[in-house]
Amino acid sequence: MFQRLDAPSAHVTFDFEGRSIHAAVGDSVAAALLAAGVVDLRRSPVGGEPRGPWCLIGNCFECLVEIDGVPSRQACMTLARDGMRVRRQRGAAGARA
Repeated sequence: MFQRLDAPSAHVTFDFEGRSIHAAVGDSVAAALLAAGVVDLRRSPVGGEPRGPWCLIGNCFECLVEIDGVPSRQACMTLARDGMRVRRQRGAAGARA
């Protein structure tokens, strides 16, 4: 399990499928979810296998989620902010330009 090395001085809270997730200011959505114990963020469009953050630098696209109703957002490249609503992505969705 991922854990923080020190306590954040400020945080934000967002919703992940009905669960409140606390993130340090400046955390990506992926980092906050990993710290909260969430490791599977989407399902493979082919076989439905669980997928989760892998590279955390925006290259692999394994961390795609739906954020505030917009599918195919990279959780590792999106900063967590107060009040955002995040959901697992199921299968393929249109790419965001």
